[in-house]
Amino acid sequence: MKFTINQQKLNESISIVQRAISSKAISKELEGVLLQIEGSKLKLTGTDAEIISIETYVDCQVIEEGSTLVNARLFGDIIRKLPNDDIEIEVKGDRMFIQVQKSNFELLTHNYKDYPSLPKLTDENSIIIDTGSLKRAIKQTSFAVSLDYNRRALTGVLFEVKNDQINFVALDGYRLAVYTDMSPSEKEYTAIVPAKALTELSRTISDEDENIRVCFSRNNIRFDLKDTTFYSQLIDGQFFKYDEIIRKDHVTTVKVNRHAFQQSLERAELLAKEEKANLVKLEIKNSMVRILSNTELGSVEEEVLADIDGTDQLIAFNSRYLLDGIKNMEDVEINLSLLDDVNPMIITGVDNDSYLYLVLPVRLA
Repeated sequence: MKFTINQQKLNESISIVQRAISSKAISKELEGVLLQIEGSKLKLTGTDAEIISIETYVDCQVIEEGSTLVNARLFGDIIRKLPNDDIEIEVKGDRMFIQVQKSNFELLTHNYKDYPSLPKLTDENSIIIDTGSLKRAIKQTSFAVSLDYNRRALTGVLFEVKNDQINFVALDGYRLAVYTDMSPSEKEYTAIVPAKALTELSRTISDEDENIRVCFSRNNIRFDLKDTTFYSQLIDGQFFKYDEIIRKDHVTTVKVNRHAFQQSLERAELLAKEEKANLVKLEIKNSMVRILSNTELGSVEEEVLADIDGTDQLIAFNSRYLLDGIKNMEDVEINLSLLDDVNPMIITGVDNDSYLYLVLPVRLA
């Protein structure tokens, strides 16, 4: 195996596949990145053999075809430190030789034939989604998954394709985040994707990946980017029937400027987070939302102008749960929809119906 390749392009490709390689890998094979010559390209593959697998292609000048497996961390560190020039890489037996300008490295390689196989998914069961929508969906939902592995299904984000739309749903028992996008499809699909995989996928997506094909199977999901294929194992289990807790009736709707409301909440949280309950109260009346927090260390009161339609309200929340949803929204103005002080508050964009955030209140003594 022998080829030459640009240092910067190789470094970028190694960084992509390293996202799938665990720092606690249990074998030399899983610590490695698999290098294979395919046509005029170098294919790099990384996997943790449990959740994530990534393969990516990069142009190179092929001198001799072949395959090899090399420690990903060490190989990546070396390539990253080399000058931005064409690198010559040659593999002879169990040794890799790296040469660029006046730098020469020799690395031990491993038996690539023991490397785990990646899942096989066809394009038959797939949908197309644009890059912006997918990144936005991940950003606006993955933070709301549960960290309780006794409720395994809730540690992932639900992908639900039906009625020509795709819903991304996350909940942890205290809040619910739902992002919806149009996705013409003759079939229906349901998949629960681990939040960890989605976080790494979001980091992998580039601005050049205009449209992404998403392929579904019983146990895995595949995302086809421009030069990269991202695989994730799915979580087996029954997801919560989330649509049953999204009520349509409200007695009070409050329209506020999102940025002003967020800034006031962040200032109030400076005191609220000193207490275990992280409690802030919202007093809604007289065209104003008053944000209140009282702790042993002091108190704070913030006021935000609001357009209120309905009855006055006094309701309390964990400030972190409230802020998590609002910070991930992009709307200029948002609606806060309430029933009373014990039912969830629903937050949506005034001019955008693609995102809904629901948060449970804290009962006041």
